[in-house]
Amino acid sequence: MTQRVNKLGQPIGETVADWVGAKEVPHTAMHGRTCDVVPLAKHHATDLHAAFSADKPGALWTYMPTGPFADEAQYADWVSNACQSHDPLFFAVIDKADGNAVGVASFLRIQPAQGVIEVGFITFSPRLQRTPMATEAMYLMMKRALGELGYRRYEWKCDALNAPSRRAAARLGFQYDGLFKQALVYKGRNRDTAWFSILDGDWPRIRAGFEAWMDPANFDVHGTQKTPLRINVPSKN
Repeated sequence: MTQRVNKLGQPIGETVADWVGAKEVPHTAMHGRTCDVVPLAKHHATDLHAAFSADKPGALWTYMPTGPFADEAQYADWVSNACQSHDPLFFAVIDKADGNAVGVASFLRIQPAQGVIEVGFITFSPRLQRTPMATEAMYLMMKRALGELGYRRYEWKCDALNAPSRRAAARLGFQYDGLFKQALVYKGRNRDTAWFSILDGDWPRIRAGFEAWMDPANFDVHGTQKTPLRINVPSKN
């Protein structure tokens, strides 16, 4: 991109040559080696509720705008409504070992004209957390947005107090953009929102890091990683 100035010599932003916008997000499956990420459907509610129920303290819902849910019927109602949503656009993470749904994530604040999209509503059951599936699911969604659909900016946002989410963002290659204070009121409390992003120019390097980590040769016979995921994030100017 080339920096432009107006007739007064004032900078007016870099030229984005031949920009025509990103593509619309298809509500179709993304297939991986350990998991598939598929459009959320009503029949996933039973699997998901069972998987989430393993979280006895209910920590999954601490920083979520929804939940906890009293029972499967209440959760099924939420899934039924979520299936009708186009933004957020919800997906279920399916364990390829047995076909069970073990987590939920979505694309949201989808802006094809600007090339900006966010990943959020990430709810991973204890069975999915800290597994190769969890990492691969995030890679598949990132690959769709940045690698297939041509988005320029891929965002991750979370409650600034959500330390696990902040660590996950850093591990996955997101750069910290800043803090939006008093951004939301949810569940009767204030939320300061931490913003993170990956830009399209960073995607080739980040993709290579993911693909090296996901190589079957990086895991022993017990499925334990030999080398941790390392995505070196350059410092912002």
